Parts: sequence; C-alpha cells; structure tokens
Amino acid sequence: MPLHESAEMYLETIYVLSQKNGFVRSIDIAEHMGYSKPSVSRAVGLLKRGGYLNMAKDGSLSLTEEGQSAALKIFERHTILSGLLTRIGVSEETAAKDACKIEHVVSDETMNAIKNYIQTQ
Repeated sequence: MPLHESAEMYLETIYVLSQKNGFVRSIDIAEHMGYSKPSVSRAVGLLKRGGYLNMAKDGSLSLTEEGQSAALKIFERHTILSGLLTRIGVSEETAAKDACKIEHVVSDETMNAIKNYIQTQ
C-alpha cells in the first residue's frame, strides 16, 4: 500500500534526525518539521500501526525495516532531485524546496531515468 506524502515526510525526517542525532523523539520531529506535538503524536501512532516505526519505553523512535526502506527511498529521491536541480542552475534553497515537492509524486520510471541520466553525465 503506497504511503501518503505526509507519512513519507515523517519517515524521511525520522531517518535524517536519526542519522544526525543517533536517536529521535516526537519532540525532535515536531521541532524539525514545525508541527504541533498532537499532530506528530497522531502521525507516530499511524506509522507504528502501519509497521513503519517502533517506540521504545523511553519514547525514542526507530524505523522498522519497512520504515527504513521507505525513508531511504524518499531520502535518495530528495538528494538526487535537489542535486540535479542545483546542477542546472537552481539555487540550493529553491532546489531543496522543489525536490521536497517532486519526490512524492515522481514515478519510479522517471526517477530511474533521472538516476541513469546523472550517472552517464
């Protein structure tokens, strides 16, 4: 079942924060994304029920294997797209914002073609 854009954004954020800090709590997600604690709590609950996320007794969050896979896919898309956009002259700030929008809607076929194109350049 495909994830909604918001779920993908949460998973990507959890992945990035875990790489940066080594651990993630709901408050970290709320601060990073600029969302309210209740919104993050609801999303965390949905991701847990969906099998994408685990919560330890101390409140720290970790991605399941399925969550890690989905997060890496989105993170890779973001990295590739923002890199491509900056290579063609888009400012880093705009490239990051646009990549964040595109990464959720671009097809696997198009993403694979972009990766292949970049590798041959």
